[in-house]
Amino acid sequence: MANEQSRQREIVCQLASRAWNEPLLGSGLWRHDDIRNNMYDASYLAAASSDSVCSDKLGIDRQEAMAKAVSVLGRVLELQDKNRASDTFGHWPLGLGDKPDEAQPNLLPAELMGVLIVYFQQQYGAQLPESLHQSLNEAIEALYQSTYYRVSLKAFNHHEAKYTATKLIFGYRFKDEELLERGRLDLQQTLDRVRALGLPEYGALPWFWHWIQAFTCAYEIVAVHDIREDLASLLNELWNYRATYYLKGAWTGGRMRSLGHDLPRDGNVAFDYVQFGDFSLPQALTRVEYAGLLFYPAPESAIRTAMNRDLPQIIERVITPAGEEVKRPLHSYLYVDKGFAAGGIWERVKEYDNEQHRWGIDFPLRQDCGVNRLYIMQPGEGYSDGDPRHAGESGQLLFHRNVIIALYPLADGEDGRLVGVLPKGEWMRVDHSLFGRIDDVFVALYLHDDFTLTEEVDRIKLTSRRIAAGGVVVEALSADTAVRKQLNSLKDFMSEMVNHIPLWSVSLHESLRVEYENLDGEMLALTLHEEPQRTRRSMNDSVESEGDVN
Repeated sequence: MANEQSRQREIVCQLASRAWNEPLLGSGLWRHDDIRNNMYDASYLAAASSDSVCSDKLGIDRQEAMAKAVSVLGRVLELQDKNRASDTFGHWPLGLGDKPDEAQPNLLPAELMGVLIVYFQQQYGAQLPESLHQSLNEAIEALYQSTYYRVSLKAFNHHEAKYTATKLIFGYRFKDEELLERGRLDLQQTLDRVRALGLPEYGALPWFWHWIQAFTCAYEIVAVHDIREDLASLLNELWNYRATYYLKGAWTGGRMRSLGHDLPRDGNVAFDYVQFGDFSLPQALTRVEYAGLLFYPAPESAIRTAMNRDLPQIIERVITPAGEEVKRPLHSYLYVDKGFAAGGIWERVKEYDNEQHRWGIDFPLRQDCGVNRLYIMQPGEGYSDGDPRHAGESGQLLFHRNVIIALYPLADGEDGRLVGVLPKGEWMRVDHSLFGRIDDVFVALYLHDDFTLTEEVDRIKLTSRRIAAGGVVVEALSADTAVRKQLNSLKDFMSEMVNHIPLWSVSLHESLRVEYENLDGEMLALTLHEEPQRTRRSMNDSVESEGDVN
């Protein structure tokens, strides 16, 4: 069995075990949070009951397991709006509440769950009872007759990606040549856009995986040669993009959006695990969706990129937004080394739900499931101590290889703190500076103001109270590089880095300025509200560049 198949089986067994052992509620469902979770878990239980290896491993009765899966799937299908006169015809409720039968329909379940239902029926139909086949056919017919996906491309986002895949799948299934052709044209337009300008949704999780699932479903279902060729080309582009920002289960670099289970700790890692398999499968998986049931092999170029991090690399790219929220190009900068990545987005943009995450130091997924991203920011709209994803509007950055400098003003009415998240590790403090070792990476962190640290279950929370502008300088170094510089321990590293404490000063215009000499002897300077400057840049940087920010 291929490695990816065995890794998928791990996921199937893990999810099926939970579904088998979890008792049903009086509604006939496992949970009343998100209806899709019931559909996903039932799918995994059905898949396990169809696999003797998995069912034997779990010690489950295959017929009983399939009966339970069929029961839950049937109950999910019953909650679909079947009223043809309804504006929500074909939809399901999302959050089910206390009374699932009275929950209001929502567009989102149909968007993703619709194409997955078609795939599920195709893959496991031979094991399903005729009654469920009939219910699935009726649900898919209602989805087809609905209008939610019959829209034109505008934003090239994850919603439209799913609509395009839906047009292809329903056009093919129902022999609707006009719909199939609309899907074909949308697919070609999407592929052209991604090839020419890249993905407008940068680091958007979990929505990137919705692109992967939707188009993999279409690739598996639509048996039309030229359409499958375009689908394969698009999936190759998507996996090459993913590999660029991949580091042993982590998603590196700036992000336009992330849900709480993906920041500051990468939790949505099942698709990465199946594809790359260079980290252990966590015991607690989030948003697995169909990662254990769907698979498209990434091209060799993507595998090489994801696995080859022995030499440092700089990745600079232009992000061309397509929607209405952002009307200017954005520029990303990322330095990737063997054990960490440093960088982010030069421009601050208030995107959907104020979830843009501009910069951080990313580390591989950690065995203890602790956070694997280090960052400090000024809190903004939507921020809470329990949800440190929402940043303030202001701030200026300088990215230079493994160094990040961030300066933040303090205006009337703004939160007077800088807040940060640090991964757990070995940390030592000297005044306003911290020196740490996180697995095989050394980190020096210098703050302009005093700060407090609070240790939590999976992270260390940093809070810096200030009365004026403030900032932070961070330099990261792999242990291998540190040894070459004769820094063999955290104590050695700290002893050296205390000699590099930045010079903070106030300019003639009372604007904060910082000057920092990094370990390579380069002087970096940044003044708040001015363009970032780099002086004394070495002409012998041992890095490879990719892309262009001009």
